[in-house]
Amino acid sequence: MTDLIRDDELIGQGARSRGSQGQGFQGQGSPEGLAGDGVTAMAEDISDGELALTERAALRRVVGLSTELADISEVEYRQLRLERVVLVGVWTSGTVEQADASLAELGRLAETAGSEVLEGLIQRRDRPDPATYIGSGKVRELADTVRANGADTVICDGELSAGQLRQLEEKLKVKVIDRTALILDIFAQHARSREGKAQVELAQLQYLMPRLRGWGSALSRQAGGRAGGAGGGVGLRGPGETKLEIDRRRIHKRIAKLRKEVVGMDTVRRTKRDRRLANEVPSVAIVGYTNAGKSSLLNAITGAGVLVQDALFATLDPTTRRGVTPDGRDYTLTDTVGFVRHLPHQLVDAFRSTLEEAVAADVLLHVVDAADALPEAQVEAVREVLGEITEGRDETLPPELLVVNKADAVDELELARLRHVFPEAIVVSARTGTGVADLIEAIADRLPRPDVLVEALLPYASGALVARVHREGEVLSERHTADGTMLSARVRPDLAGVLAGFTTNGTAG
Repeated sequence: MTDLIRDDELIGQGARSRGSQGQGFQGQGSPEGLAGDGVTAMAEDISDGELALTERAALRRVVGLSTELADISEVEYRQLRLERVVLVGVWTSGTVEQADASLAELGRLAETAGSEVLEGLIQRRDRPDPATYIGSGKVRELADTVRANGADTVICDGELSAGQLRQLEEKLKVKVIDRTALILDIFAQHARSREGKAQVELAQLQYLMPRLRGWGSALSRQAGGRAGGAGGGVGLRGPGETKLEIDRRRIHKRIAKLRKEVVGMDTVRRTKRDRRLANEVPSVAIVGYTNAGKSSLLNAITGAGVLVQDALFATLDPTTRRGVTPDGRDYTLTDTVGFVRHLPHQLVDAFRSTLEEAVAADVLLHVVDAADALPEAQVEAVREVLGEITEGRDETLPPELLVVNKADAVDELELARLRHVFPEAIVVSARTGTGVADLIEAIADRLPRPDVLVEALLPYASGALVARVHREGEVLSERHTADGTMLSARVRPDLAGVLAGFTTNGTAG
């Protein structure tokens, strides 16, 4: 791990580590590169998600490839040579199965970030050691494991302090990172939109600030000592400003700038949300653990064609698509970023505006991975993060509809157990389509219904208004007469006002 940040690295550090990922083609139509190659027709048949998946898989490790380059960026390093990592965790509470599951999840995170996991160690302690996280004896054992496997990185299953990082690196002689830094790295790789990149960079800098390290006056920008001394002279007296102080000052300025940008983007998001609320379009937010199949479920319900990948945190940028209930009512369905156990608080703060989409929805579609070793722990982790978002606020969480996904990946015995644990849940398989129709019906039942009852006689020339009543309201009865279409329906107040001139008694019901 680099002890200092160079001047030219500080600004846009998070963005730099994502530079090779590109912006992608989602929501931008057919890419110019494809059109230029004369395959525009083929590009029209490719969904945004397929294009994004192709782009994400464009750079992968070539087994056996090595490089002699000495000065390359973090992303280039990850693409040219897969990091060989050893995992280490501290088991302080819970069962051994929970401790193993946590370390296994850390392994999947490491592989998603671009690493090859060689070994995993768990230390049983009442609490992490304040100096070395795992204790001096376990550090020596870990050092032997690192040397024996030829590892170049150690990843700890917890958030380390600056002192713990420094002690471990000095004793192990390899790079050491923690779970928070690993998750931030994955977010940096997968962020695509301008808002997502700004939020990730803000979280990275907030994490980095207390962990900056330097060597005091050795990095002074001005020479100390008396005039005429070694390296001294007129204009060079005094301790000056150390490189570490410059780094901190520049990071503080960058954090302030990013916060302003995120607030501005939040204003745009709130405007769009307020417009939907003004039009009283019901909204459904898909939440759940990372890799639970939320994007697949969005595609199954709406045919959105968004990126689907069997990887942790494949989706960071929320996607909103239009859905239609079986009785013809419109609603919006939003795919949100996935959650994880011990989600870094920096990410919760940075993505607060995005996660508030879930809080403002009419229905929460909580997706659970049936194939996970501990699905109950998934549910608990998601509800914990949602509780953090609403903490200290007057608003409450919307009604929750629990969805057990990936039913095709488990046997009937496990499905029966999950139905017993989650009796109100809808069991589906987004991949095969099993249970999706039942899920759409359940969503329709939980959406708020129009509350103004009207009876209107609409002339046949007002066919567009009849179609709007069918689209936005709930038609109770419809009868065709010589004078027009007689409708009895429940509609929103704004539509009731439009229909007031056509009501049989001259007023809205």
